[in-house]
Amino acid sequence: MPETPKPRRPAHPLARQPQPRPRQQRQPKRPLPEGDSFFTPGAGRLRKTVEQRTATLLAFLFQLPRWVVPVVMVVLLLVGFAVADWRGGLAVLPVLGFVVWLAYMSWPSLKAGGRLMRVALATFLLLVALTRFGVF
Repeated sequence: MPETPKPRRPAHPLARQPQPRPRQQRQPKRPLPEGDSFFTPGAGRLRKTVEQRTATLLAFLFQLPRWVVPVVMVVLLLVGFAVADWRGGLAVLPVLGFVVWLAYMSWPSLKAGGRLMRVALATFLLLVALTRFGVF
């Protein structure tokens, strides 16, 4: 005949009190990447101007949690795919602008394959936006 389990008696109130958890300190914002210069050395006038004007935006985006920018871009792109009128085109435009800006900023450090992929992606996004605006 199987034994019936004995009922547990309540723990003594003074026995083994739970310790308060140490308060987790907020992680400091990510430091900027190390390097000799924040800007491209030997860059032309246009590139210097673009880099200087967008440096604040780049530093701001770098300080955000890593998941924010990709999630926002995917949501905008999905809206652009789902909505077949001009509002879908408006949703794709920030994604297109972001991709073109990142492609321009990273262009000097890319090899041919990376450059080709960025041009292909920008062309695709431009065609999606134009389709949503009714050009095609």
